[in-house]
Amino acid sequence: MRLALFDLDHTLLPLDSDHAWGEFTITLGWHDAGAFRAMNDRFYEQYQMGVLNLAEYIHFTTEAIRQRGRAVADAAHAQFMQSVILPAIKPAALELLAKHRAAGDTLVLITATNAFVTRPIAQALGFEHLLAVELAQDAHGNYTGAIEGVPSFREGKVTRMNMWLAAQGKTWQDVERSCFYSDSINDLPLLEQVQQPVATNPDATLSSIAQARNWPILQLFDSQTA
Repeated sequence: MRLALFDLDHTLLPLDSDHAWGEFTITLGWHDAGAFRAMNDRFYEQYQMGVLNLAEYIHFTTEAIRQRGRAVADAAHAQFMQSVILPAIKPAALELLAKHRAAGDTLVLITATNAFVTRPIAQALGFEHLLAVELAQDAHGNYTGAIEGVPSFREGKVTRMNMWLAAQGKTWQDVERSCFYSDSINDLPLLEQVQQPVATNPDATLSSIAQARNWPILQLFDSQTA
């Protein structure tokens, strides 16, 4: 098995899909714009700093879809895909994915953004395998605001990959070649796990680490590498 692993936000997309979803729901009138944007921006800054409390963020970010129910939320997400996500998918990202498919790699999208937001995006990008933060549901299939299982966040991305490999009847020893593309210092544990880490559109901290360790640095959206 040859694995090509990809983060999503600011890696394959030139935006943060979770933050963008929050902004989109403001346009739908689902929130008090000032209060929601201030809190949404605060959580985003915490993520960038590597200090995000994911459970608190998930409870916050799912409040609107919990209040409105699955049908309304799914319809809104379809609009979000058309107006925000699909225009943001760039040829460079599609070409990178196509290169790995042509090489016979197994592609996995592994993201700390929740599966409600990311599953349609994964489908649009042609991913068969998605590892995202799963949202807990009640007996009626409604989201509860909690996280189900191990979140694919920081060290949790390594845990989720171990679980995914075990479900395929494999371990890392069965992986002939592995690479992981990510922009974020939050993904350092999984970047250190694979054979070829690729700092992709990296934040400042990850860029410094990549340079110190001689990791490839890919600036995907301006077609420059270092």
